Amino acid sequence: MQIFEGLFKIKPLLWALLGAMVLLAVFLIKSPENKKFNTKKITMASLCIALSFVLSYIKIFKLPQGGSITLGSLMPLFIFAYIYGARDGIMAGAVYGIMQFIQEPYIVHWSQVMIDYPLAFGALGLAGLSKKSLPLGILLGGTGRLFFHVISGVVFFGSYAPEGQNVLIYSLVYNLTYLLPDLLLCVVIAFITQFKNAINRLKTQNV
Repeated sequence: MQIFEGLFKIKPLLWALLGAMVLLAVFLIKSPENKKFNTKKITMASLCIALSFVLSYIKIFKLPQGGSITLGSLMPLFIFAYIYGARDGIMAGAVYGIMQFIQEPYIVHWSQVMIDYPLAFGALGLAGLSKKSLPLGILLGGTGRLFFHVISGVVFFGSYAPEGQNVLIYSLVYNLTYLLPDLLLCVVIAFITQFKNAINRLKTQNV
């Protein structure tokens, strides 16, 4: 098990990460609901995306057709969505999805790329729908991501299902194999009292 596999490949991708940060800044500045230049929000989003991006290289387990279990790499994105809401969380998640595509692209069809990357990771921003409970928000965001990956699995990867097995069940089980442990780890972290208090203080200062 190579937990730190690929960790030292981060540096060559820093330019790509910088490009994603610029893209996020453009989205936030041009948004009709963000008439004022919100430097704090852009900085926070950039830091959260960067942290998730770096943590995504620390893989505990990797599946053959895509997907891996990491050390809570999605937690920074969930925190951003929880603090700033679903709309901004979806934007940050979509940018992170683009970064994931740059990091390790898996291409079957252009629509599969859209579903598995910006849409699936953008759905993590649904965590922002829960304004009082981060654990609940994590479950909402994780369910949103699972929804898109399951659709992609049924449409584009059904041929991998064992003969006679329902394609929908196969896709659901396959994606839960790596998504569920990742989400459970994030939920456990969110229930830690010291961590929860720190996030709530951060939310109070930034909203």
